[in-house]
Order: sequence, then C-alpha cells, then structure tokens
Amino acid sequence: MQGISSRWLLKVLPWVQVSGGAYRVNRRLSYAVGDGRVTFTVQSGQVRVIPAELTELPLLRGFDDPDTLTTLSERFTQRDFSAGDVIVEAGQPADQVILVAHGKLTKIGTGPYGDQVALGLLADGDHIGDQTLLASGTWDYTVKATTAGTVLTLPRSEFERLVDQSDALRAHVESYQAGSGRPQDEYGEAAIEVSSGHHGEPSLPGTFVDYETSPREYELSVAQTVLRVHSRVADLYNDPMDQIEQQLRLTIEALRERQEHEIVNNREFGLLANADLKQRTHTRSGPPTPDDVDELLSLVWREPSYILAHPLAIAAFGRECSARGVYPTSVDVGGHHFPSWRGVPILPCNKIPVTDTRTSSMIVMRLGEEKQGVVGLHQVGIPDEYQPSLSMRFMGIDEKAIIKYLVSAYYSAAILVPDALGILENVEVGH
Repeated sequence: MQGISSRWLLKVLPWVQVSGGAYRVNRRLSYAVGDGRVTFTVQSGQVRVIPAELTELPLLRGFDDPDTLTTLSERFTQRDFSAGDVIVEAGQPADQVILVAHGKLTKIGTGPYGDQVALGLLADGDHIGDQTLLASGTWDYTVKATTAGTVLTLPRSEFERLVDQSDALRAHVESYQAGSGRPQDEYGEAAIEVSSGHHGEPSLPGTFVDYETSPREYELSVAQTVLRVHSRVADLYNDPMDQIEQQLRLTIEALRERQEHEIVNNREFGLLANADLKQRTHTRSGPPTPDDVDELLSLVWREPSYILAHPLAIAAFGRECSARGVYPTSVDVGGHHFPSWRGVPILPCNKIPVTDTRTSSMIVMRLGEEKQGVVGLHQVGIPDEYQPSLSMRFMGIDEKAIIKYLVSAYYSAAILVPDALGILENVEVGH
C-alpha cells in the first residue's frame, strides 16, 4: 500500500485524554488597545475582529460600550485576496472602512510628475478608511495586494444604521465631530497585580485572572469507514494469514493517513487554518532561506519542538543552505536522523499542501500541555476499542454473506496559546 507515509506528526504529538467528547481551552483575556493596530481572532478559518480592538480606530477611541462594539464587530465581512488584487482604486467612492487581518498591501499614489509612487505598506493590524464612516468622498490612492491575505470590511451604511440604533454610539460620534481600560501586561493580557519587596507593612494588591468570556471548545472529530469482507474469504482463506486482520490493518492505515491530513488541513481544528494571524510570516524572496527559517523560529521562540515541512520544501531549504555553504546538522528522532536548524528537527509531512504554483508552507510547533503548546486530542476507552481512540464494531452479516465492520477513529488537535504555532507561508519549492 503506497499510501502509507511516515506520519511523523501523529508520532510526535502528545495525546491528551478527552472526557465527554470536548476539550476546553481557557485562555487569559488578551487584547492590546492603544498600540495603534487592530487585533483579530481566527477560528475554523473565519477571521473576526476583537470588539475592544475597534477602539484603535480614531473615530471610536475612548468608546467603551462593549455591547455596541460587539454588534459592530459582527457586521464586518471577510474578504480573502490574492497577490496582485486591487483592494481599493483611486477615484472610486470611499464608503467603507478596511481592516487588514493578514497579508501585505501597497498604497499607490500619483507622484508630482504623474508617475506612480508607493506611498507606504499596510500589514497585519493596519486599517484605512475610518474617516469615510462620517463623510462621503473618494479614495486618494490605490491599494494593491503584495501577498495573499484577508481583510475585513464595514460599509458606511451599516455603521450609520448602528448609529441610529445606539444612543451611546450616536453621542460618541457627535462628541468626536465636535472636537477627543483595563490594565495590561507586556503581552497584551489582562494584568495580574503583584507586589514585591518588603518595607514596612504595605497593603497588598488584590487581583484575579481574567479569562476569555467565550473559551474555545474542541470537539473530537471522526474518520469512519465500513470494512466489508465476504464470509467465504474469512472461512476458507484465513491460513496462513488472517484475512480480516489484514483487511483491517490496511483500513486503519488509511484512517490514520486521513487523521494526519485533517489535523493539518481541517478548517475547524487544523493547524494551518487555526494558526494566529500574528504567527504567520512570508519568505523574503520565494525559496525558504536560512533567514526565513530563522524568522519562522522567532515566532515560537519559547522552546520550539519541531518544524514540519513537505519533503519538497525540505529539499528547497537544503538547496538554499548549500548555495550559501551552510550545512544543517542532523539530529536523532526516534532512531531516525533528520536535518535540523538551530537544533530544531525538521520532520517531513506530505499532508502540508503544495499549490499549483509550487508553493507550500512550513510549520514550527511547541508541543505539550505543560509547555502550553500544541496537543493532540483523543478518547481512550471507547466501546469496541481496537487501538487507542479507534474502534472496530461488528455490524452483522447481510443477505449476500458480507461481514461488515464499522471502523471509527476519533481525534482532534488544540493550540493552547497563540505562540505555540508559527507558519512560514508562500514557500517556493520549485528549482
């Protein structure tokens, strides 16, 4: 069966027992209002702006009605774009605010001699058009995508409709037209007040750990198939090999291959779709150079465990290293030797997709619950269990003497904190 791969991701993932079919991740409340950049969350491939982060827009600065901000955040629509797409065009009506969730955009204007000039770059967290919410006008510049990415847009009509419905927002907008939180630590999380040192009898500060109000719950996914074996085969051809056992072995191999594919690519819980937007970076020139992999490791600087890459991406990285006269050292993982970079093993994973344009991604992970990393989820002890979190249930024999078994594998994966996972995107793997 040529479809059987090494499945190193399943081998190195630490598997956590899940009771009740769901695993909740309680994260500390994290936002960084005041840094000038808008912060987003991504879940199941859907990008959402954090309501409190909307106060980074000059028009909403100081507005503190959480219900109205939540309603406003829900009215933004997601738009994915590719490199070369025009997001806004000079001279066209400016009637929306645009938040850059991910990717790089170039602002292009007209120079003093009529030629096109680059006015600046927009990247993750930047925004344009907030003044268009108050008055109509046209765009003074064109915004063109340098890389693929995602923006969130809010039409002025939606904002005006909410202003009519909310007295608090109307009063704030009127105050803004007339003229002008909570403590956080260096990571943008709600601060925990602590006193240190000893002098006299000072009053100790009171505190509590503020968590996200709607924590993420990961439900176990399932890969299933029905194994069919004719009773005649099971009766007559079981020596010297158990035919049902061999059929089941290959069926389980196919299920495990699907399991690894889903952990990488599934939009609900897959690593590629659920990585935090701030934990993504792009290659500088196309192929994965040592500089690019250094940038990737900087995303998970706290005890990175492994780098996962498609074999073609590993080969491309090897070519770039050879061109520079740099030769990665090899490390031992489970009795096998793999190349490494800065001491972090680079493991092959053919489930990471390679696009038609010969680009792929590289993933760096920190693993384990105790390290607040990436963990695999399963449930051991299910009925008719054949392997951990995999069951083989007899379904009977039909009128054609076909023996049927339902084979089910239950699994999922969770990213405990955003900086446990980093992705290097747009990795060119061609020669």
